[in-house]
Amino acid sequence: MISRVRASRWLKPAFLLIALAFCGYGLATQRAEIGAALTDLSGWALAGALAAGLGGLVAWMLAWRSLLTGLGSPLPFGAAFRIMFLAQLGKYVPGSVWALVGQVELAKERQVPRERGASATLLAMATTIATGCAIAAVTLPLTSADATRRYWWLLPLAPLLLAALHPAVISFLLTRALRIVRRPPPARPGGAAMARAMAWTVLGWALFGMHAWLLADDLGGAGPLLSTGAYALAFVVGFLVIIAPGGLGAREAALVVALSPTLPDGGPVVVALASRVVLTVADLLCAAVAFALGRTPAPVPAPERTPPAPAAPGRPEA
Repeated sequence: MISRVRASRWLKPAFLLIALAFCGYGLATQRAEIGAALTDLSGWALAGALAAGLGGLVAWMLAWRSLLTGLGSPLPFGAAFRIMFLAQLGKYVPGSVWALVGQVELAKERQVPRERGASATLLAMATTIATGCAIAAVTLPLTSADATRRYWWLLPLAPLLLAALHPAVISFLLTRALRIVRRPPPARPGGAAMARAMAWTVLGWALFGMHAWLLADDLGGAGPLLSTGAYALAFVVGFLVIIAPGGLGAREAALVVALSPTLPDGGPVVVALASRVVLTVADLLCAAVAFALGRTPAPVPAPERTPPAPAAPGRPEA
């Protein structure tokens, strides 16, 4: 039964339509506030924030691709782009698991085993949250005492999560998790693959911090350091509130608290709402490009060539 559902040609279009509907609903519920917020910002700030947001999304996609390569399933850039950004629409559906499920199923079409696809996606999430906690832990105590007091419980997680990204620890945790669901243990990602994934992830954080800084700077406050830490904190908080699609509400609340010390009254709310719109547009643009790429067939390995039989003794070769 499950295999029939997976094979249905209507399943993926239906999933995309549902995700787009939830995405549109999330924006529509705040359309008045969003409209007012966007009028307070210049077109240049919004365009720059959108460009930085797009760059951050691509950097995180490359981090996931690096992990998948380290686990033994390298993918071309176009295939990884399509899988990542079509699946990421699932984060707008309540439940916070649909993006992961979509990524695993789309990767399976490219001959990536589900266990390996799930391992790479979970590792990418863990890397993102661990580095996000670390960035928030380093920056917020220096810039936002209010955010540090309110979200102090996130800061001790940073060293624990970073230590858990050691390949040996990852291998142990993944093996235990897959043993529970009676799946074979995955390949262990090498240190080089983890280092590349960490580098792409940190670059993504820098670009997302730039997007927040461009919006905040347009209102007259918040430097790059505070903006990066504030967005990292907001993203992690939104990620942990699993019942909210895309962290809706929780992310904005954390961003407002973190930016309040340096922005005039009402400014943090404007930045939070504008950030939500800008990054939603970035998600939709990436998904549109991914959809336009179309599905490319998985590469078929070339057949092995059988060496010619040796000529019989005493007979010349033709």
